[in-house]
Amino acid sequence: MPAHLPSRGALRAAVCLSLGLSNALLASALAAERNAEFAVSAAQMKTLGVTLLKLEQPAAIAGMAYAAKVTLPPGQEQVVSAPVAGVVDQLLVGEQQAVKAGQALLRLNSPQFGEMQLKLLEAASRARLSQKTLQREKVLLGEGIIPERRVQEAEATAQDDAARQRQAEAALRLAGIDAATIQRVAAGGTVQDGVVVRARAAGVVLGIDIKPGQRVQEADALLRLASLQTLWLDIAMPADRHPAALLKDDKAAVIEIVGRDAVAMPLSVGAMVSDSQTVTLRARVTRGADRLRPGEVVQARVPFAANAAGWALPLQAVARQDDQAYVFVRTDKGFMARPVSVVSSAGASVQITGELKPGQEVATASVIALKAAWQGKSGGDK
Repeated sequence: MPAHLPSRGALRAAVCLSLGLSNALLASALAAERNAEFAVSAAQMKTLGVTLLKLEQPAAIAGMAYAAKVTLPPGQEQVVSAPVAGVVDQLLVGEQQAVKAGQALLRLNSPQFGEMQLKLLEAASRARLSQKTLQREKVLLGEGIIPERRVQEAEATAQDDAARQRQAEAALRLAGIDAATIQRVAAGGTVQDGVVVRARAAGVVLGIDIKPGQRVQEADALLRLASLQTLWLDIAMPADRHPAALLKDDKAAVIEIVGRDAVAMPLSVGAMVSDSQTVTLRARVTRGADRLRPGEVVQARVPFAANAAGWALPLQAVARQDDQAYVFVRTDKGFMARPVSVVSSAGASVQITGELKPGQEVATASVIALKAAWQGKSGGDK
């Protein structure tokens, strides 16, 4: 073979390089052509039914709605139980009624309550008598009339009687009797045959478990109260939505209650996945708790995890060509197809990012017709 002729391998390499450059130039030309502006007049837009949406500022889309049950946090619900055995004489509140701390809820007629007062009355009388005896014995000891042992015995008796009085007072306090009434009974006041059960804290009456005339035993449940100032939502979400990521950014993860002027913030995610492949996202209602009721099921719109700020558009505003998404931006002569990336979608909304600016107008209807015009301009066949 003559020395000046190239080898077969060198010829093959040159051909491959030439084809690669040709393909690259062709792809570059097609890309430039596809990004080119194509003319659409105002009359044509009206005929095709093209509508425009003016871009404001990038924002996160609302997310998907899931069923959520309104629950009470631990410690906000209390069961009012019978302090003593007796008969329900009168109900002073009704279900769903708001009550204040210390407000009377019901009245019980109770012989047991009378016996408790009698014990306090007797213990207080003995305590007063033993104190007087102790003072007299101390005076006699000072005069040298009695030995010191008598004083010591009087002191022991006074201490025992004072302890019995404190025990009787504690039993009445546990029965819900206020300090003024206990002091009055200890001072020799009239013994009452009924006890008024009062609310320990403000709340709403969720349920009443007794009726007038019903006999109850000590510690029987009478009614249920709850403070509704703070409420939780237990949201059943698909496990593949990765709800735990919502806990990393409280500002972005605002959960809206559909149809109510109320919002919530995520608190925790359940560790177990149910048979339906859902996990429980627990959220605290931060606004509008007065518009919700424990036990009801509502729809909670949960934002997407890692929902970065983007352009929120209707789903039909995005066209696809091969594996690339496009939107059609209005220009002076017509439209220009701009490639975008879809960040997330929810229902009829989609969130995109791309080279878009506030104030630009994007087509949101008859996008298929615009895509056909764009493909005709660029020579595409897909």
